[in-house]
Amino acid sequence: MLTLRDVSAGYGSFQALFEISLEVSAGEAVAVIGPNGAGKTTLLRVISGQLPILSGSITLQGRSLLGLPAHRFIEEGIAHCPENRRLFPRMTVEDNLRMGAFIPTARRHFAERLDWVYALFPRLRERRGQLAGTLSGGEQQMCALGRALMSHPKLLLLDEPSAGLAPVLVMQVFDLVRRIRAEGFTVLIVEQNIQQALELVDRAYLLEVGKVKLSGTAGELKNNQFLRQAYMGL
Repeated sequence: MLTLRDVSAGYGSFQALFEISLEVSAGEAVAVIGPNGAGKTTLLRVISGQLPILSGSITLQGRSLLGLPAHRFIEEGIAHCPENRRLFPRMTVEDNLRMGAFIPTARRHFAERLDWVYALFPRLRERRGQLAGTLSGGEQQMCALGRALMSHPKLLLLDEPSAGLAPVLVMQVFDLVRRIRAEGFTVLIVEQNIQQALELVDRAYLLEVGKVKLSGTAGELKNNQFLRQAYMGL
């Protein structure tokens, strides 16, 4: 579904990604793991069209995304759930969800998609009239996930969904992602909690200083001695 070939990108004179090649097949869950500053968030910003690439190619279902403005990436079927959730705190839960269905194709199915999200996350239905900024951390993550799903994306990008949450809420968030997977969505997740991420996904890529250091199935990486020693403390 998604293919990146030799993608380099950066900010001004600073290059953050160096010839990244990556693939995500339909129905897969793939993780991008690695330390702070490795380029993981930059990679998601490239895939969602927020950051142009310096060189290389990016395609979704065989269609090139090069040169498209960011809003067209959403229309092509890519939804980005950013780090720290980035909700509209002074808007209600339902209005935040409405923003996720802003593109014309999603607006036509707003009521249907809203019912589906509420069925997936019943707590959001209970909180539908509550200001998003007053929700608990776990509820805010539900709202951010629900907002991203309102466009019924072909590919869902999740940037550090467990960041800043208490351990008990981290487990809840990973359960939410499992429920989304069970609905058949294709997911690319950036996550620093490597052990939890590898329990959730089919394959993973390890990024170090903007380059792919390792890649393989979740099972292969869980048993990789370098990864276990350097990142899992095992």
